[in-house]
Amino acid sequence: MCALTAGQRGRRVLVLDHANKVGKKILMSGGGRCNFTNTGTTPDNFLSANPHFCKSALARYTPWHFIEMVERHGIAYHEKELGQLFCDESSKQIVKLLLDECAVAGVEVRTHCSIERVAQPDAGGFRLHTSQGTFDTYAVVVASGGLSIPSMGASGFGYALAKQLGHDVLPTRAGLVPLTLTGKHAERLQDLAGVSLPVEARCNGTSFRNFMLVTHRGISGPSILQISSFWQPGDDLRLNLLPNYDIDIMFQEWQESRRDAELKTLLGDVLPKRFAQRLCEHWIVNKPLRQYNEPELHGIKELLSSWPLIASGTEGYRTAEVTLGGVNTDELSSTTMMSRHVPGLYFIGEVVDVSGWLGGYNFQWAWASGHAAGSTL
Repeated sequence: MCALTAGQRGRRVLVLDHANKVGKKILMSGGGRCNFTNTGTTPDNFLSANPHFCKSALARYTPWHFIEMVERHGIAYHEKELGQLFCDESSKQIVKLLLDECAVAGVEVRTHCSIERVAQPDAGGFRLHTSQGTFDTYAVVVASGGLSIPSMGASGFGYALAKQLGHDVLPTRAGLVPLTLTGKHAERLQDLAGVSLPVEARCNGTSFRNFMLVTHRGISGPSILQISSFWQPGDDLRLNLLPNYDIDIMFQEWQESRRDAELKTLLGDVLPKRFAQRLCEHWIVNKPLRQYNEPELHGIKELLSSWPLIASGTEGYRTAEVTLGGVNTDELSSTTMMSRHVPGLYFIGEVVDVSGWLGGYNFQWAWASGHAAGSTL
């Protein structure tokens, strides 16, 4: 995005990629259909030590700008849910769109090209020592992403380069990542792997309502991936197991019409049966509804609406969709993405301390931050 934007302005642009082909993360995203943006994108959908930093770039390059380009290239797309846009056919179409735009703008793209060293000659600018020779340039844009999914070629290159050139890098950790369980929670839930249910996950004043999936190692699914970016070991994590029901009214109706039914039977009508049964084996004493007294019913309702889940950690960068933290935004211009320390040095995308929610937001940050830098190079 940065390259094609700069190329359209008549700049001579070279893209260097250490991978054997470009856009690997684009190709694998959205189950191969690429959730390329979210029509509901706002600055509130991003995490950063400076929540205001992303505002300028996002305001100047909106989802509708990217959608216009998608439509111009004849790519069919659809909204899955919550403003998430996906290609009807394949994420390959988004990679082709970007490469076609680069080609028209005269951008040169080289793959299999590792950056060995970045020097700053006395005469100014930069000298890049690479596996394909030496290049001199007045500007360098670091768009190398984070540490997520190393099997796709992700590395800490961008962070190391930022530090080398005098930049502060905020601590990084895996975000949008499954949580792992140990001990009693793991023992009690392990054999329910594959069970999915809607929940509202709450942690540190933030909540997300969507599906949770029980896995062999812990829990995943959209609601858990979302809340994982706000959770750290030791934090209190709570799940409303019946977010689509008014629990008080539901129990009132049961007491009026199904007083003789066992609780596990009643819960099996509104939760996956195996999950309801497991709750009644380990967290709730199961008996006919009429046998519970008021304090017991109150406790059951509390548990169902605020089930405490003690996660031990995350699956880490191996499966994380994003890397939290990164190049400190206080040292970058929010308008141009250029370094405040080194003229001609830019950082864009995930390498910067701006991380989006699940659902196309990180792609929109990539497009917006790339456009911001490309417009000023």
